[in-house]
Amino acid sequence: MTGKGGARAGAEERVPPPKAPVFSLPRLTPFAGRSLDAEEDYDGLEFAGLDLTGAHAPGARFLDCALRRCVLDEARLPRARLLDSLLEEVRGVGTALGEAQLRDVEIRDARLGGTQLSGATLTRVLVRGGKLDYLNLRQSRLVDVAFAGCVLVEPDFGGARLERVSFEGCELRGADFSAATLRDVDLRGAARFEPARGLDRLAGAVIAPGQLLDLAPHLAAQLGIRVLP
Repeated sequence: MTGKGGARAGAEERVPPPKAPVFSLPRLTPFAGRSLDAEEDYDGLEFAGLDLTGAHAPGARFLDCALRRCVLDEARLPRARLLDSLLEEVRGVGTALGEAQLRDVEIRDARLGGTQLSGATLTRVLVRGGKLDYLNLRQSRLVDVAFAGCVLVEPDFGGARLERVSFEGCELRGADFSAATLRDVDLRGAARFEPARGLDRLAGAVIAPGQLLDLAPHLAAQLGIRVLP
C-alpha cells in the first residue's frame, strides 16, 4: 500500500512554465519621424523598414508599438522601456539597451550581435526564432522569459537572476552563468546546451537525463574528479 507521501514522491515534478506576454496591438500609425529622441514617448506606432543606425534615445518609451525589419546598428537606447510591443526581424550590431525595461514583449526572428542588456529587467518576454550573438545580460533580471527556436551564441548571464525561464528548441552555445541565480529555469527543451562557465550556479535549473550525461565531463572537471579507464 502506498501512502500519500509515496504518491507524491512518485508523481512527476512539474516545472512552472514562463507566463506568456499579454498584449494586443491596436491599429498602428506609421512613424513619420526621421530619428528617435531621448525621453520621448512613442505610443501606438509602427516602425517599418527604418535604418536607425546610431540612434541616440536614452529613456525613450515604446508602448503598443511594432518595430519591423528595422536596422539597429550601434543604436543607443539605455533605460528605454518597451511595453506591450513587437520586434520583428530587427537586426543590428552593438545595440545598447543597458538598464532597459521590457514587459509583455515578443521578439521574432531577430538577428542581433553584441546587444547590451546589462542591468535590464525582462518580464513576460518571448524570443522566438532568429540568432543572437554575444548577448550581454549581466546583472539583469529575467522573469517569465521564453526562448523558442533561436540560436544563442555565448550569451552572458553573469550575475543575472532568472526565474521561470525556458529554452525550447534552442541552441545555447558557450553560455556564461557565473554568479547567476536560477529558479525554475527549464533547459530540458534545449536542442543544444553547452555551458562555458558557471556550472556551479546551475542549482535551480532542470535538465534532461541525456543532458546530464553530456555535462558529466564538465561537472567532473569542475569538481576536480579525474576519470580514468
